[in-house]
Amino acid sequence: MATALPLPKYHQIYLVLREQLEDGQFADGLPAELVLSKQFSAGRVTVRRALEQLASEGLIIRQAGRGTRPAPPGADHSPGHASLNAQSRPTRLTGLLEKIVSVSLRTTVTVLEWRTIAASESVAKALRIAPHTQVQKGVRRRSLPNGPLSYITTYLPEDLARHFGRRELAKKPILRLLEESGVELGRAHQTVSARQADAVVAEALDVPVGTALLSVQRLVFDTRERPVQWLHGLYRPDRYEYQMEVSQVGSSDATILVSENLSG
Repeated sequence: MATALPLPKYHQIYLVLREQLEDGQFADGLPAELVLSKQFSAGRVTVRRALEQLASEGLIIRQAGRGTRPAPPGADHSPGHASLNAQSRPTRLTGLLEKIVSVSLRTTVTVLEWRTIAASESVAKALRIAPHTQVQKGVRRRSLPNGPLSYITTYLPEDLARHFGRRELAKKPILRLLEESGVELGRAHQTVSARQADAVVAEALDVPVGTALLSVQRLVFDTRERPVQWLHGLYRPDRYEYQMEVSQVGSSDATILVSENLSG
C-alpha cells in the first residue's frame, strides 16, 4: 500500500464522520461537540472545524438550539459545491451498459462485501422503499493489470439480488446480471463529482488517505420506473477518465477510458 500522508486531526475526524453519515448512523442527529471531543480525544475547536467542513459540503445542517443533523438525501446546501450532474438528462442505458461491459473485459473484480442489510435513509429514498427495508449491499474493487482502478458500492432491492451471488458478481457487471434475471433496464440518473479517499477506500485503491478520487453516483431504473440499482463508484483519476460530448440539440454521448499504461 502507498504510504499515507499525515492528515490533520480535524480532517481525520471529518473522514470518520462522513463515512458514518453515509452509512446512515446519525438518523436522530449527530452527538454534541463535547461528546465528539471525548470520542475522538480532540479539542472542541478541532471537532468544530471538522463539522464546518461537513457543513460546507452539504452533508450536515447545523442550527443553533436544534443541534446538528444529516442533510436530507440529495440536498446540496454547500454554497461552493460544483459537480457535473447528468440528472437533468437521463443516461442512455443501452450505450452505458455496453461501455461498462467493455471496461469489465479489461479488468478483474474482487468482491469485498456481499450481504443483506437494512436500508439507510439515503439508500431507502434512492430506491423508493421504506427505511430499514432489507436490501443487498455489494462492495467490489475493480483492477487493471497495473493495480486497482475503482471501489464500487452497490445497493439492490433484495428480491432482485437473490438471483445471483458472489461468484456471478465477480464475473459480470451487475447491470448484465439484472438483465439476465429478467429486469428490463430503462434509464439512469448519474452524477459525477470529486471526493477524498477515506481510510477504507485508500487501502483498497492503494492510495494515501485524502487522495482526490472521481466519484460517480448512478441510480438505475427499469422500464416501469422502478429503481433497481443505486451505485456509488470511486475511481483513481490516474487510471480512469469519463468523457462526454454534448451537441447543441441536446443529445449527448459518453466515453469511459481506462489506462493500463500509467504508473502507480
